Amino acid sequence: MSRTHGARTRRAVLTAVVLAASLAVPTAGCTQRGRDDDRAPRQTATPTAPPRPTSSAPAAGSPLAVKIDNVPAARPQTGLGAADVVYAEQVEGGLSRLMAVYATRLPATVGPVRSARESDLELLQQFHRPTLAFSGAQHRLLPLIDKAPLRAESADRAPAAYYRGIGRAAPHNLYLHPGKLLPSAPGRAALTTGFSYGPAPSGGTATHARTVRYPAARFTFTWSAERHGWLVAMDGTPTVTTDGGRPAPATVVVQYVKIRGSRYHDVLGNPTPYTETVGSGKAEVLRDGRTFDASWSRPAATDGTTFTTQDGSRMDFADGQVWVVFAPAP
Repeated sequence: MSRTHGARTRRAVLTAVVLAASLAVPTAGCTQRGRDDDRAPRQTATPTAPPRPTSSAPAAGSPLAVKIDNVPAARPQTGLGAADVVYAEQVEGGLSRLMAVYATRLPATVGPVRSARESDLELLQQFHRPTLAFSGAQHRLLPLIDKAPLRAESADRAPAAYYRGIGRAAPHNLYLHPGKLLPSAPGRAALTTGFSYGPAPSGGTATHARTVRYPAARFTFTWSAERHGWLVAMDGTPTVTTDGGRPAPATVVVQYVKIRGSRYHDVLGNPTPYTETVGSGKAEVLRDGRTFDASWSRPAATDGTTFTTQDGSRMDFADGQVWVVFAPAP
């Protein structure tokens, strides 16, 4: 064995050991100014103490966005079925994480909640001062979150809204009570995503299932005529929730975007991926058991994302939940 090959092998083994340890060992309590990005108060019951005062109240017509853990140790999740839009993004190590956006209804509980990323700030600029619920963030990212046009409500800033569930090790057991951050659901008008809804266009390709792969994660969407939606599976396992059975979004979007390294790194020195959601590119829209080739456009961060068919017509989505999977552009 060459010295180079041996060094690579030792590094791979060390990486696997560190990752395994990070999943097995509970983390400490959260601090906005700590080194870790996923630490939060160690609680086993719903907190009753009043939250600390925040900088301002939620704006009228502003949705709630929650960063949700998506590794196997975090499943089954809670509250996914109530989201209007679920975004799936690639994170460190080729794994995935979700951001669920709530506007038409607020579930009693959402989680497990995890940390924010820099590209979340760009994605969320399409909404009017949304509330972002997250467990924490890398300390160098916190100043950017504070300056972003959103209401940041981490577990450190609003401890009364979060609690630690029983039966799972931290950091995969932090949950949110949305009703403690928003007095009520803001309504459909808060979904300034740029999406349009209506009948399906003509054409398309009959599709039974579609899989999107990241280096260490994958999503599969299987058409269910009975549910009139796409049953979700993650890493080959059917996705279920603790409060609503299997999610079956009416529309799934595979949006091809540039995924590059950012200026941030994880504890192993691996760069945090940055998902570019401003610009234009190709997409696939799955609805009504068919796949439609489409194009997407978002000229500025404050704009929503519009989708058009191959002939330039508006690409309408089916009524109901939408999942958007950001896939690396070829």
